Amino acid sequence: MNESHDELQWLAGQYVLGTLDLAQRQAVERRLPQEPALRAAVDAWEARLHPLTALAPPEQPSPGLWQRIERSLPMPAPVRRQGGWRQWWENVNFWRWSTAAALTCSVLLALLVLRAEPPARAPSYMVVLVAPQDKAPGWVVQTGGSGRLNLIPLGVASIPQEKALQFWTKGANWSAPVSLGLVQPGRTQEVALEKLPPLQADQLFEITLEPGTGSPTGRPTGPILYIGRAVKVTS
Repeated sequence: MNESHDELQWLAGQYVLGTLDLAQRQAVERRLPQEPALRAAVDAWEARLHPLTALAPPEQPSPGLWQRIERSLPMPAPVRRQGGWRQWWENVNFWRWSTAAALTCSVLLALLVLRAEPPARAPSYMVVLVAPQDKAPGWVVQTGGSGRLNLIPLGVASIPQEKALQFWTKGANWSAPVSLGLVQPGRTQEVALEKLPPLQADQLFEITLEPGTGSPTGRPTGPILYIGRAVKVTS
């Protein structure tokens, strides 16, 4: 395919983030063995975003899972024969029930783990902030249901003296961007969102170059260094 560099980078980034639909993802996977440029772009995105995997906490089954399994299993009917445990041991029906119970337990465990509903949580979003000129990724924004987001650098930006990086966001129906504060080059920062409306898919985020103390107007005044839109990754 005759794709531009920007289009190739966008496709590779969306593939690695997992935001493509099934047909698009399968199309990319068919192309990877034959297209070195696409494969190199995917490898580069995986290398940039791999550190984010450490931020995802492991999910554990709920404490009541085994109790639910036990309550779901039937009790065996007693074997009405003399001879105590020897008769149980030699009884074909007992072994048939034991096998069925074990199979039932395994199936129930699998179903309950798959169907167990996790606690309700707000959607999680991810944003890749890229340079407008060459679409090179510079920062990643990751947020969940805590009302806070993490701004993670993918490198160290060089900025002029007496200048600062200022972080902004803007929802679809907002009249203007809202400042999320100044950020330090090359440093991960946590930003509170408590005074803002809930995040939404396609919400705009950007980092601009401003005076050392921040924008004097409360709105972006300097050039946009990095920009991106939120992609919903879980719900």
